[in-house]
Amino acid sequence: MPTPTLSAHNLVRAYGPHTAVDHVSFELHRGEVLGFLGPNGAGKSTTMQMLTGNLAPTAGSIRICGVDLLEHPTTAKAHLGYLPETPPLYRDLTVDEFLALAARLHRVAKGEIAAAVARAKERCGLKKAGKKLIASLSKGYRQRVGIAQAIVHNPQVVILDEPTVGLDPLQIREIRSLIRELGGEHSVILSTHILPEVESTCDRVQIINDGKLVFQDTLSSLQQRMGSSSLEEVFVQLVVNEEAAP
Repeated sequence: MPTPTLSAHNLVRAYGPHTAVDHVSFELHRGEVLGFLGPNGAGKSTTMQMLTGNLAPTAGSIRICGVDLLEHPTTAKAHLGYLPETPPLYRDLTVDEFLALAARLHRVAKGEIAAAVARAKERCGLKKAGKKLIASLSKGYRQRVGIAQAIVHNPQVVILDEPTVGLDPLQIREIRSLIRELGGEHSVILSTHILPEVESTCDRVQIINDGKLVFQDTLSSLQQRMGSSSLEEVFVQLVVNEEAAP
């Protein structure tokens, strides 16, 4: 097997007596879209923050393209692109200005910034939006800008945290299509609580519940072994159990 683009080993994040993420381990490979699925509060965003170096794990290790994230954070983060649940946009900048700023922050060489911005805009369907203020864009297009800033430096690993929350059905279809396209050149982790999103965009799914990974498999393997309704049954049962807990 080729070297994983991302590997997490026994990740733990505790807040006093509460363990938000409990010994989570997995790998991601180039060209793969991994769905990180779970109910709200299951530990998805906490895991995403640790994988991107925005939150230190209580225990465990993370390697990005073979580089230890905790020991060499700057080198490891150079291989990462991240879209948090709330996109980090400067609404008073134009799309071009913001993406150029993002490219500089990601240490794209000065002479390559214009080409990097143009490439990110083309991939995210923003070619005609470069001169527009971000504040004037629809929510769907602001999400596109958020994804563009995550890929402007052409990282090997792209992490998207709830990228379609608050979008209308047309915008959701457009963003899902964009995610599938990104999977052709990058390794992508998609964190979501929406089951159809995983089924329509991902190659492999992991379900986290109460901070623990409770399910891992490829979608094709799952469907062959258990039938197309099995993933839905697993996920619904987890949600029901969580809501029934005291």
